[in-house]
Amino acid sequence: MTKPIKVALAGAGAFGIKHLDGIKNIEGVEVVSLVSRELEKTREIAAKYGIGHVTTELAESLALKAVDAVILCTPTQMHAAQTLACLRAGKHVQVEIPLCDVLNDGEEVAQLAAQSGLVAMCGHTRRFNPSHQYVHKEVTAGRFNIQQMDVQTYFFRRSNMNALGQPRSWTDHLLWHHAAHTVDLFAYQCGSPIVKANAIQGPIHPTLGIAMDMSLQLKSANGAICTLSLSFNNDGPLGTFFRYIGDTATYIARYDDLFNGKEEKIDVSQVAVSMNGIELQDREFFAAIREGRQPDSSVASVLPCYRVLHALEQQLGG
Repeated sequence: MTKPIKVALAGAGAFGIKHLDGIKNIEGVEVVSLVSRELEKTREIAAKYGIGHVTTELAESLALKAVDAVILCTPTQMHAAQTLACLRAGKHVQVEIPLCDVLNDGEEVAQLAAQSGLVAMCGHTRRFNPSHQYVHKEVTAGRFNIQQMDVQTYFFRRSNMNALGQPRSWTDHLLWHHAAHTVDLFAYQCGSPIVKANAIQGPIHPTLGIAMDMSLQLKSANGAICTLSLSFNNDGPLGTFFRYIGDTATYIARYDDLFNGKEEKIDVSQVAVSMNGIELQDREFFAAIREGRQPDSSVASVLPCYRVLHALEQQLGG
């Protein structure tokens, strides 16, 4: 029998719980340690999922010899430093998007990951959603070529709240977090690097200190273009909506669902073993560990996205 992979999960908020729910469906994986800021709440979640070890300190989990791998669902500003700590402790690591909010930090992670030989992955979930996987397979099979992607990423988040409507201890960011999904996906789906990128942003929020509205234009080396609109001011409908315009079809993707240009639903239930993009992301992480290979959305493979984001930040005067 294959030895189970034992995991520590850091960050028991909205996204951490999504990972816990996904991992429940994956054989041969056991979450043995849960790390989060508020001890009592963390204990409650640990009890619900049958997790034996609870702590408020990542270092305590990293010191556990039983832990093989770590999933980081912590605030953006902690991602790079915590990923480095995991690698230095000899643990495989999957860090939620974004890898970093400062390019030099991401470059340091990529360098250490390459030296370590460990699996280091970033949670670029759009690569794993069945809707986007379907389009990716059409592109790689030569049946569809992307001419343009039109993407809208909309939230109503005028105060510092998370996806569960709870106060956040940190500030989210349209460029380094939410734009990262589309910047990476565009290059990944086109199979071609981004060679041109422009950005404009709206007013800076007086207390949050971030732009609440932003617009990006991208061009890949093979000529495809992408327009991305982002907002924290949009009062519904919420979410991210992707329109792929190609030479043979138009596809509209809404997370794990896919439609054609006439709004007819496309069955993507057979694209992968699950319809849950987070679960599929975790399956890839654990498969890469077992098979001794680099995963799709490895730190190395997503780093070009962060180089583009850095250039856009410089353009915006950041």
